[in-house]
Amino acid sequence: MRFISFTPDSALHLPRYGVLDVDGQAVLELSNHPTLPGDLLGFIAAGPPALVEAAEAVASSALASHPLRDITLLPPLPRPNSLRDFYAFEQHVATAHANRGRAVPPEWYEIPVFYFSNPFSAYGPEAAVPRPRYTNTLDYELEVAAIIGTAGRDLQPENALEHIFGFTIFNDWSARDIQRKEMKVGLGPAKGKDFASSFGPAIVTPDELTAFATGRPGVYNLAMVARVNGEVTARGNWADIHFDFGQLLARASDEVMLYPGDIIGSGTVGTGCLLETTRGQGPWLEPGDVVELEIEQLGILSNTII
Repeated sequence: MRFISFTPDSALHLPRYGVLDVDGQAVLELSNHPTLPGDLLGFIAAGPPALVEAAEAVASSALASHPLRDITLLPPLPRPNSLRDFYAFEQHVATAHANRGRAVPPEWYEIPVFYFSNPFSAYGPEAAVPRPRYTNTLDYELEVAAIIGTAGRDLQPENALEHIFGFTIFNDWSARDIQRKEMKVGLGPAKGKDFASSFGPAIVTPDELTAFATGRPGVYNLAMVARVNGEVTARGNWADIHFDFGQLLARASDEVMLYPGDIIGSGTVGTGCLLETTRGQGPWLEPGDVVELEIEQLGILSNTII
């Protein structure tokens, strides 16, 4: 199933949630189902029985249907519990280091590394994303993210998929000038990242992706494309990831609990940002630019810079 969160119009309302219909043109609302949780985070935490009940409700054709043109889409998980972002695509890592005149550190191959980002600054599909006043080097990053469905600690890579509710597109917006200063100090990225993260348009459950499985946990043979103002600026494939999602979840859960609603980002696919494709020289994103990130089977995440 493909889960989205929405409001019935552009006004501020409590988020509702539901699943896209088979044509992808309407959402079947689950928020007002009499026996299901009223929000998507609660639904995710309710586990497999809620998924079964939701599937039965969809099959019954008894749910309210809202055409997509009549609703405002929100981030599919409007307020994640936490947001960890990894650095798992080798091509992106190698290019980023080459731009700085150095090789990939051997430690990168030893352990998957991540940083914590800001779960309170989530933007959804079609949302306007403000360029922070403190940067002139705004960049996008084309990533995939996993949403934790079942809590767990010290997870084993081969069992990780059992703890993933679904996947979505992730744009890890970056203020490169601020990030560069932070990294020179030896901490971060922090302020260079925490102003915005975009997710969407939907959370797609793993059963929808079975035909594209590679045999590695949480890795699928699916094309990834970025466009700026309609021009293709990046191409990659999810299957190119060096550390699979099993390894990422094992690292993230080492000695700590992961909880339903936690988000795990993959890091940027190779060529998936302006830092790579322009060798750090720009041009960078400006107000009015439209950034579209597309992952096969997951949809298109589009945002306009303001």
